[in-house]
Amino acid sequence: MNDTYFEFGTPVDRWNRAGMFFDAKEYTTAVRILRGLVTEAPGHTAARLLLARAYYHSAQLGRAETELRAILDRDPVESYATLLLGRTLERQGRDAEAAPYLRLAAAMTGSEQD
Repeated sequence: MNDTYFEFGTPVDRWNRAGMFFDAKEYTTAVRILRGLVTEAPGHTAARLLLARAYYHSAQLGRAETELRAILDRDPVESYATLLLGRTLERQGRDAEAAPYLRLAAAMTGSEQD
């Protein structure tokens, strides 16, 4: 498919399109759109978080980890990024590294750690 489709429209159009692909579980297509948005606005936490989620769901765990760490570098109290980083590390078999993030996420949200 032509990359022009992924670059077409305003940032809001592309954000909406990425969300539709994500909701349809077309994670790799959502990634193609979101990468451009994150490049244009690297400080946009929601776009970067959705990109990390799309990477996670498409089993691109190293890329998900990179995006999540970038979010947490800028916003260390972003609870969902903390949780997802823990889950990403856990999914890679890095349980010891994951544990502090999962505990922290549970403390931030007041939920039980499983």
